[in-house]
Amino acid sequence: MPTADTVNTIAVLGAGQMGGGIAQIAATSGIDAICYDVQQASLDKAKALHEKLMARAVEKGRMERGDADSALQRIVYTTNWDDMGEADWVVEAATERADLKHEIFVKLAQTFENPSVVLATNTSSISITQIGASAESGRSGAGERVIGMHFFNPVPVMKLVEVIKGLTTTEDVTQRTIDLAVRMGKDPHAANDRAGFVSNRVLMPMINEAFYAWMEGVSEPEDIDAIMTKGMAHPMGPFRLADFIGLDTCVHIMDVLAEGLNNDRYRACPLLKNLVTAGRLGNKTGRGVFDYAK
Repeated sequence: MPTADTVNTIAVLGAGQMGGGIAQIAATSGIDAICYDVQQASLDKAKALHEKLMARAVEKGRMERGDADSALQRIVYTTNWDDMGEADWVVEAATERADLKHEIFVKLAQTFENPSVVLATNTSSISITQIGASAESGRSGAGERVIGMHFFNPVPVMKLVEVIKGLTTTEDVTQRTIDLAVRMGKDPHAANDRAGFVSNRVLMPMINEAFYAWMEGVSEPEDIDAIMTKGMAHPMGPFRLADFIGLDTCVHIMDVLAEGLNNDRYRACPLLKNLVTAGRLGNKTGRGVFDYAK
């Protein structure tokens, strides 16, 4: 069975903030990356960002120009699903929706017949066992090689990777995932397959409670953020962080927590949901809790 050291090509599904970041760190770790997305505009945006970040790293002396050029040449951008066929590791980083991930993992299992190819998901909250069952419905035995490989945003900066083993994930796949995270310069830590895992099980209710405090007139977003940064030493306040994550993503995760833990106290705050309904999703739309156009 191949080890993390023998992984040559990683296919990354999704060219957004997370997928683009994963492709970047794979390339800077000496691994070829196939960055796949259904939208060419997303790929173009990811490529431009990679070039900008690499140039900045060279300018600041964190990377040699030759190394940056080599890393950029390792990334292939494609809208053609079949271009991923030669990859020996897959990381799915699509939108945080269970129905979408079900469709993707059925197709991944059918595409990657080789039982040594790990099918990892960057989900931040959805059950790995559920995703593994989707893969199993695509090909018998595929559920054994499905695992959670949850990176954190921004991927090139944040060191943590949550590694989540599903009910059918093998120990070999788990260890190979830990080893690959280390090879990519990350610090992996294990979490059990429960809704939200560790990070979002703790983080999202805090963000949600901040929205309730705002909705109930306890304080304004600027003051709540200031209290949490200055008094609790958080590097970013809950509203600024929610905008950074994406308010729609926060709602999706709260829904997963509520369903997975069978507890309505995890339901998204009505004010948070209203902002999403109004199209105020945070940084990616220019306005969420705060107005970034200003």
